[in-house]
Amino acid sequence: MRPRARFAAVAAALGGFAAAVVPLTATAATSATPAAACSVSYSVSNDWGSGFTAAVTITDTGSAPLTSWSLGYDYTGNQTLQSGWNGTWSQSGSAVTVTAPSWAGTIAAGGSYTTDANFGYSGTNTAPAVFTVNGIACGGSGSPSPSASASASPSASASPTTSPSPSPSTAGPAPALHVAGNHLADPNGRVVTLHGVDRSGPEFACIQGTGIFDGPVDQASVTAMTSWKINAVRVPLNEDCWLGTNGVASAYAGANYIAAIKSYVALLEQNGLDVILDLHWTDGVYTGNSSGCSGATAVCQKPMPDAAGAVPFWTSVAQTFKGDDAVVFDLFNEPYPERATGSESSGWNCWLNGGTCPGIGYSVAGMQAMDNAVRGTGATNVVMAGGLAYANDLTQWLSYEPYDPTGNIVASWHSYNFNTCSTSSCWSSQIAPVAAKVPLVTGELGENDCAHGYLDSLLPYLDSIGVSYLAWTWNTWPCGSGPALISSYDGTPTGFGAGYKAHLAALG
Repeated sequence: MRPRARFAAVAAALGGFAAAVVPLTATAATSATPAAACSVSYSVSNDWGSGFTAAVTITDTGSAPLTSWSLGYDYTGNQTLQSGWNGTWSQSGSAVTVTAPSWAGTIAAGGSYTTDANFGYSGTNTAPAVFTVNGIACGGSGSPSPSASASASPSASASPTTSPSPSPSTAGPAPALHVAGNHLADPNGRVVTLHGVDRSGPEFACIQGTGIFDGPVDQASVTAMTSWKINAVRVPLNEDCWLGTNGVASAYAGANYIAAIKSYVALLEQNGLDVILDLHWTDGVYTGNSSGCSGATAVCQKPMPDAAGAVPFWTSVAQTFKGDDAVVFDLFNEPYPERATGSESSGWNCWLNGGTCPGIGYSVAGMQAMDNAVRGTGATNVVMAGGLAYANDLTQWLSYEPYDPTGNIVASWHSYNFNTCSTSSCWSSQIAPVAAKVPLVTGELGENDCAHGYLDSLLPYLDSIGVSYLAWTWNTWPCGSGPALISSYDGTPTGFGAGYKAHLAALG
């Protein structure tokens, strides 16, 4: 979101599909084959009549770890694998095999690991009863598929079970995140869907000389956030303030700015909240189409970030938070290079490769260069890359996806009622195909009418395809002129915020 005026320019759909595990008696192994010291639990968390989501949990019941594990089982019907995550899934005939992912090759004695997949089928969906781990029969239990929901759309996409958001009374350290198939996951392989808020301020207050944050950043303010049942906060940053360049007051720049951001990140994480750090305002003179300012410094949203500042920015940020994978890096807030270059194709090329881009008078840092800067530090944090048209256009995202050596890259999408892609038909044609391939995080969403009619249609859709989302913004601004969730930092919602808060509460 581009702040106006003085600022210079996660399921309801899943709630009905909770997995009900009904024990089944596993077929005994033959006397010639000893049973492995393990158990397997199989459940179906979502069945929409022509497909379902299966979750399989392996538990090491012995005294030695299970290493380089491989799970096997057979279906008795025509269940056909579509996609899997938290493991490498394959199928040959009726036989299904899952091998361990690189980050979870060993299951400790007494420990468990869950892996999930989507399947298609017709007729009867009978649960498997015999499981093997590393080729040896393993104890098991399973649940029959629940009846298909009468209200489920035949074309609805399946969504894996979402980890619940932490409440203030139970919140603990935020989970480290990594990419698992087309979802985010924690170190135990559980799918994590982010449901959070943006906390604007650090992108503009420092450059305007009014401080580092806009409003309080103490425990009381964070407790107000967690009372809304969120599990993530996105914090926009300013390139000049982080690097201490271009005359920003020293009280709000360089070491002081970095220390303040680190302290706030630590507080959020202590409350169980994952943190997204976003490069929001950057340097570079741009006065072309949709220019937000004429200055060279980081005082507004530019069409793309400048190579001279963005690359050292991300090198420094990555070095600062390397090893803390509860922090996600959003490489650039809202790209709009196509408005400068004159076409979608040249815009996407500028987006990925940067360098000299038509209509932009400075050397651009493309998404690939910024990803390289992060990975060059050894950081494995998940990174986000937003598409064109202020991150609302993902039509060519998969074709131009940056290469990330860790695989920890996700698509970022922004959605407002005044955007071009703001209808269910557009979401189905442009957003769902991306979400089917890679994790998708809606880094910003909202509406500018101080109501929640747009959210009431958008949020259930995002829930139905397992997409993360964060609402703009946890600030006390007039909600009718720019989306603001609250009228007070004690968490009192605006009319817009009331709709978002109610939706999060309904997720349970």
